[in-house]
Amino acid sequence: MRSQAGGPGLRAVVRVVALLNLAYFGVEFAVAVAIGSVALFADSVDFLEDASLNLLIAAALGWGARGRARLGMALACILLVPGAATLWTAWRKIAAPVAPEPLALSLTGLGALAVNLACALMLARYRHHAGSLTRAAFLSARNDVLANVAIIGAGAVTALLWRTAWPDVVVGLGIGLLNADAAREVWGAARAEHREAA
Repeated sequence: MRSQAGGPGLRAVVRVVALLNLAYFGVEFAVAVAIGSVALFADSVDFLEDASLNLLIAAALGWGARGRARLGMALACILLVPGAATLWTAWRKIAAPVAPEPLALSLTGLGALAVNLACALMLARYRHHAGSLTRAAFLSARNDVLANVAIIGAGAVTALLWRTAWPDVVVGLGIGLLNADAAREVWGAARAEHREAA
């Protein structure tokens, strides 16, 4: 596996990815609050986390292997933050199970899918550079694409089959699980890099 920093091309890509994530965080969070969606809330927090993650990567690309490995372990912990926020939001939604507006849910999920797919494609060519750092960014973008497909599906199910909050809650919890699995993979890669650097 290549672990070089990836040069200015990678730094430019992670900056663009960070800006795209920050911009769509604002859009998705506003819609999540307006329609009371657990899935959109979870995904919007994830957009904010991805923006932070990519800005940290841009700052750390010039570091040595040991420093990057340590930051990789910290980023693995950051990946768990959206999951914790999602659990709290889901708990509140279960207490007041009102279905979110399905068209707004699906359309916002479609916009998120476009942003995350673009980010994943930009990061794919660099996913083996700088070890766990760019692996974290790529895995997060890839998982977000899967989550957005599920959000669109939850909107369709709510509109056509089952007018309840449960599809939204289930997808929101699924997004939390995806983040937990990505955190596990990044932690393992960072630990391996740290051992090699030592």
